[in-house]
Amino acid sequence: MAATPKACLAVWAALAIQAEAFVPPVNPLSAARPAGVDTRAVYSSSAVSSGSSRRESALYMSEGAKKKIVITGVGSLSSVGIGADSHYQALLDGKNGIETLPEWAEEYPCKIGCLVKDFKPSDWMDGKDAKRQGRYTQFAMAATKLALEDSKLDTEAVDKDRFGVLIGSGIGGVEFFENNCNKFTAAGAGAKGLKKVSPFLIPALISNTASGVVAIEHKCRGPNFGVVSACATGTHAIGTAMDFMLRGEADVMIAGGSEAAMTPLCFAGFCSMRAMVTSFNDDPEKASRPFDKDRAGFVMGEGAGVLILETEEHALARGATIYCEVAGYGATCDAHHITAPAPDGNGLARAIGASMKMGGIEAEDMVGGYINAHGTSTPYNDKFETMAIKRVLGEDVAKQVYISSTKSMMGHTLGAAGGLEAIVCAQVLRHGEIPPTKNLENPALEDGCDLNYCPGEKVVPAVKPKVAISDNLGFGGHNAALAFKAYEA
Repeated sequence: MAATPKACLAVWAALAIQAEAFVPPVNPLSAARPAGVDTRAVYSSSAVSSGSSRRESALYMSEGAKKKIVITGVGSLSSVGIGADSHYQALLDGKNGIETLPEWAEEYPCKIGCLVKDFKPSDWMDGKDAKRQGRYTQFAMAATKLALEDSKLDTEAVDKDRFGVLIGSGIGGVEFFENNCNKFTAAGAGAKGLKKVSPFLIPALISNTASGVVAIEHKCRGPNFGVVSACATGTHAIGTAMDFMLRGEADVMIAGGSEAAMTPLCFAGFCSMRAMVTSFNDDPEKASRPFDKDRAGFVMGEGAGVLILETEEHALARGATIYCEVAGYGATCDAHHITAPAPDGNGLARAIGASMKMGGIEAEDMVGGYINAHGTSTPYNDKFETMAIKRVLGEDVAKQVYISSTKSMMGHTLGAAGGLEAIVCAQVLRHGEIPPTKNLENPALEDGCDLNYCPGEKVVPAVKPKVAISDNLGFGGHNAALAFKAYEA
């Protein structure tokens, strides 16, 4: 059967599993509560699911002390900039990357988004190879090179069998697919359409190609695959990379997320799902407003965030500069709804609590610490995420933590979000300055959004934060969190 544009749209709308804050036809607040959810429960680092017990086993211990995994290099690109230092500074300055989209979005209800500007694939990889890859893979290559340069890692000196790559993407090479689909249908499909389809379509489309291409470029023969968990992808990739290292299977891992889904077809899918904001088309910079009472949907973006993880022993042996320690990782599922987060923040609370428990972080340790919130600027996410933070830390401690959503400036980069936001946490622990939550003018107190979200301007605490958490949620009910600690030898 010939693939029509309408059919392609249907396929990709169904596969667009990225905007966890979609307002579904059935209100989850009125839906039956999932089995096992106890609204009276308060999750702390000492009261989490037994699923984290595997990380307490002897497998993760060495001579009585847990092996440390550290971050030695970071590479960022998004609508606010390319390069980790300039990217971080742009966020501190409150630079906004949201803009009116090209004419292809003129007839859509949402006409704004966040695009990576001034990006030339040939600056980061062989020009011929670049044409054979999807934009998300090009982004991953760029972010990896930036991270390796930052780490000053001599890749030729690394044991290649213990050098791995886990770079995930929620959607993969959608623009490559879309271009080929258009050529295929324009030619009348069938044999004529076949002649128009690139032989590189499938490798460019699938979400594991970025990890493979990066591994080929740097001869990484250790653990390697693609992680796909919607908007939790980058966080899951980093946490899984950490697990490989704690098990003794790798000394160095390249980990993070990349996404480039700003295409007419994919964007139409999200519009059809009513996931994105439509009320700020005339004032794009005001559109993403996490935890504000006027929040009305997320703003879609693109980019990549890649980190270089090393065992402490490996990093110290080569005299590397260390950003911080990746101390803990938690992953759970809501098992509630394919697109809406669970009411009361149960699943996310368990993920955050598991990351803290693994990292040896008590609730009180978070006083003066930092949380880079998922903060999508959607009615459900911001309310339930705030509830989750309070469940884990308790209300008193939760109000003494610095929280911000950098999506207020660079939009929601879907599968790349976890990588980019983990990098922000590493930079906060290293430099001590916290990016703001922009456009938070009227906190949604009616939804319980009464924490310190660092509105308006950057925050420079008198005492540099010693702990940080990055959390993400994704379609499918996926929850993931990473806990970071300031590095102490």
